[in-house]
Amino acid sequence: MGQRQNLLAGAKRCIAEKGYSRTTARDITAASGANLAAIGYHFGSKEALLNAAVLESFDEWGTAIEQARIGSEAAEPLARLEQFLEGFLAGSVEQRATLVASVQAFAEAEFAPQVQEQLAATYERNRRSIAAMLLDIEPTAVDEAGRQLGSLVLAVIIGTALQWLIEPEATPSASALIAAVSALAMANGPGGSG
Repeated sequence: MGQRQNLLAGAKRCIAEKGYSRTTARDITAASGANLAAIGYHFGSKEALLNAAVLESFDEWGTAIEQARIGSEAAEPLARLEQFLEGFLAGSVEQRATLVASVQAFAEAEFAPQVQEQLAATYERNRRSIAAMLLDIEPTAVDEAGRQLGSLVLAVIIGTALQWLIEPEATPSASALIAAVSALAMANGPGGSG
């Protein structure tokens, strides 16, 4: 890796271990093996480097979601969703540092327009990708109703990820989440209270 990539890797490690606001330039240089001047040369500032690291982490999390989507090949939409969630939850253990850094991107987006724009673009791509997986169509064929379905499932994914970060042992399994979705659909169906 070049010095720029080393700085990004070091910044991601520091964000995961110390948090965005607690990471110093010296922390990053110690983690990356680079010198302080390299931060200014490659990124302009520590904040720009941290933002780049957060965005890269969020993209990596999006890639993990996409990989879980690709592994979902069941015939029925709820079965595909369950396979997807199983893959996502199984990958969360290895992706913890990326997930922690990605979650910190949400707070940083309020203060950094480029972070907000990147998150919005990643969300849109993931909405369509998830809807395509559930509906068994190409992402380009996803209409507005499919996009809304993708938004709902993305909310479930993010909520589950946050629960997993805070209390892994109490986070519902993929099958428990599907059972809850099914119960909600049944309650709203014929003879239900909806």
